[in-house]
Amino acid sequence: MRALAILNPRAGLRARRARAALEQAQMPWAVEIAETTEPGHAVELARTAAARGDAVVLAVGGDGTANEVAAGLLSSETALGVVPMGSGNGLARALGLPLQPAPALRALAGSVVRRMDVGTANGRPFLNVAGAGFDAVVGLAFHEHARRGGRRGILTYVRKGFRAMFSYRAQALRLEAAGQVFDGSALLVTFANGPQYGAEAVIAAGARLDDGLIDMVVLEDATVAELLLHAPRLFLGGLERFRRYRRLAAASAVLTLPIPTPFHRDGECDPAETRVEIAVLPRALKILVPAATAADPNGPFGPQP
Repeated sequence: MRALAILNPRAGLRARRARAALEQAQMPWAVEIAETTEPGHAVELARTAAARGDAVVLAVGGDGTANEVAAGLLSSETALGVVPMGSGNGLARALGLPLQPAPALRALAGSVVRRMDVGTANGRPFLNVAGAGFDAVVGLAFHEHARRGGRRGILTYVRKGFRAMFSYRAQALRLEAAGQVFDGSALLVTFANGPQYGAEAVIAAGARLDDGLIDMVVLEDATVAELLLHAPRLFLGGLERFRRYRRLAAASAVLTLPIPTPFHRDGECDPAETRVEIAVLPRALKILVPAATAADPNGPFGPQP
């Protein structure tokens, strides 16, 4: 059996370490390594690997890299394997994968294949989370900082978020889903396929990757004092007890915004939107999952049909 590992060389030292781990790993597939050269290249590489019948494509990078690789694998028989090398690694954490390349590869070597849902926002896929508002604005600032040569990493992301907390203002919006309507001001709307943003920041505890639903979280307008008081719950649990937190699950939704508002998918920035249609592609992607995670009744996958 054959596998393709798609690596983003822009990650510098981390990419070199990941390549070394790939070259040394004992895997059940003959692994070829390909490096991306520009945004979107991973989609093409993954699509080619699926067309030639590769069993697995390994996405070596962060949630954005996994997103691009998955876009090339949708509805194919080729499975996605995630080798985390990003700042948040939300999907990898949901899957219970180690966060260093060598142990992650060992876990993937003994993994099982599951099918997971894929969300779409105006037809564009996301695997883990997408959203509009505060988190998208912070993500945009984070990527602009990195584009100018600044340090990436979770500490930079937290610092950008803390600064934005004092300047960002809630936006008017309308969210229609499952026969319910939210029409008011909100700091963010998150569409969660998995439970967390990354770095153990849990936005939708208990969200499952194969239930055919997206968990939609609205964080209503709140004071800075409220946000500072309740922000630790993202990491410690109990965010759902915050009185500004609203959540429902649905297979589709429509988000309407009065002005173009930043939007992200798996942490990568999309053009500002005024209307976003959310849908689910049920179990559209094969993915490698550590056996312990797949068997966990409280994990991200339900009982197999």
